[in-house]
Amino acid sequence: MAWQLSQWRRWLIIGLAIACCWLLSTPSAWAGLEDDNYDGNIFALYAGNGSLVPPKVSLAQSLKYNKPALLVFYVDDSTDCKRYASVVSQLQAPYGRAANFVPIMADSISPQTDFDQADPGYYFEGVVPQTLVFDAEGNVRLNETGFVSYEKIDDAMREVFDLLPREESVELRRRPINEVNSELVEES
Repeated sequence: MAWQLSQWRRWLIIGLAIACCWLLSTPSAWAGLEDDNYDGNIFALYAGNGSLVPPKVSLAQSLKYNKPALLVFYVDDSTDCKRYASVVSQLQAPYGRAANFVPIMADSISPQTDFDQADPGYYFEGVVPQTLVFDAEGNVRLNETGFVSYEKIDDAMREVFDLLPREESVELRRRPINEVNSELVEES
């Protein structure tokens, strides 16, 4: 009986050791910033700004109330979109109250072909990320696919709001918050 109990303990210890080795060798996450794997909402994970999704208003509502809008098409399982999420989030700081931010999951666009101009599908070119800036009258002031720099979108927004060009404004610089996000602060 004592021999059987000793044998049982040995197998239990071996089993626990194998389980521990397996758990320690397993990666902590299966997705990350540098891959096209899904790991959750990119704005919450990579931009630190889950408040962007779902959008507070639709494009149709923004156009109806004559408010400028930033429309962004994205998918959660794209490296380019994951990297771009922080740019969209940074733009919300200076323009979030004056313009509507409308991030649209590209997968949610219906396959129909006859959209009206108030429907995001009307503007979607089939590439993500895609960024559009609308003025208060609903005119498209910027329509770019791929990664668009903060400065290029800022220039379009400055035109929409009739602000001074960046060269004539108080100089702001980026201060890193972490490896993904940064903030704009006055040049010292």
